[in-house]
Amino acid sequence: MSVTTERPLGIYYEHPDWFRPLFAELDRRGTPYQRIHAGTHAFEPSNGPPPFRLVFNRMSPSAYLRGHGTSLFYTLHFLEYLERSGVRVVNGAAAYRTEISKAAQLSLLAGLGLPSPRARVIHDPNQAPEAAVGLRFPVVVKPNIGGSGAGVRRFANATDLAEAAAGGALELGPDSTALVQEFIPARERRIVRVEVLGSRYLYGIRVYSSGDTFNLCPADVCQTVSGVELARAACPVDAPDHGLKVEGYTPPLEIRQEVERIMRAAGIDVGGVEYLIDERDGRRYYYDINALSNFVADAPRVIGFDPFSRLVDYLEREAA
Repeated sequence: MSVTTERPLGIYYEHPDWFRPLFAELDRRGTPYQRIHAGTHAFEPSNGPPPFRLVFNRMSPSAYLRGHGTSLFYTLHFLEYLERSGVRVVNGAAAYRTEISKAAQLSLLAGLGLPSPRARVIHDPNQAPEAAVGLRFPVVVKPNIGGSGAGVRRFANATDLAEAAAGGALELGPDSTALVQEFIPARERRIVRVEVLGSRYLYGIRVYSSGDTFNLCPADVCQTVSGVELARAACPVDAPDHGLKVEGYTPPLEIRQEVERIMRAAGIDVGGVEYLIDERDGRRYYYDINALSNFVADAPRVIGFDPFSRLVDYLEREAA
């Protein structure tokens, strides 16, 4: 049974711009769908099953930077309600729990035996100096709930970190939790982002930074070639529009398989995993698991096909 006007696809989203290509592809095909904006949404649990064949969760953890912070944890309740009602949710509650917790991402990677930067989880800024003891400097302090690199700070030594903690300069984010994490200098100033669809490998890209640092967050390379900071999140998807060097790249089979293991363990249907190679010792580190994939800009040129077409194919199959 396919989607109908009575039982359409639901696209649950918050960002005003990121999903226009998805909406355009659905409109082009005439696929019945309903936009569900997280910022204004409410639901009644006792009102019976919602009328959707499938709901695609596109909620961004950076919503709190756009005045929709109250939607962050509300979204989890809505997704659980949908799933208990028997609605197929793409990137459901399990995926979203991983999306909104960098601590959970590191725990998942550790459980799979995959390498990630050493980090300690804190809930009070004053814990940061002690948490950094034994870590290799420089370190970064990053909020557990990420978004556009907000609140991420890099410290070259323990003295600078202690002064920032004592001076109230550390932000822990919406859930008052943060990571104190070793900074990894990326070989050739590049990261690799691997995208999945249906938890299976879709494509990879390499993104080269024009800046001097990687902060181990989706805004790692958020600079134009002139060094101007970008306002938008998830630079690997926007990079071609802002003068950064981006190229299609097929990672080795081992990495593709590891990424698929990560996404299956996280319950993520559609998303991306980012990794880099440490320029000091050549080791690979996974550092970000992202359930909000916007796909690379100018995809036909960069990777040779339109991922939004394949995404809608997938959504229609799952709904049927």
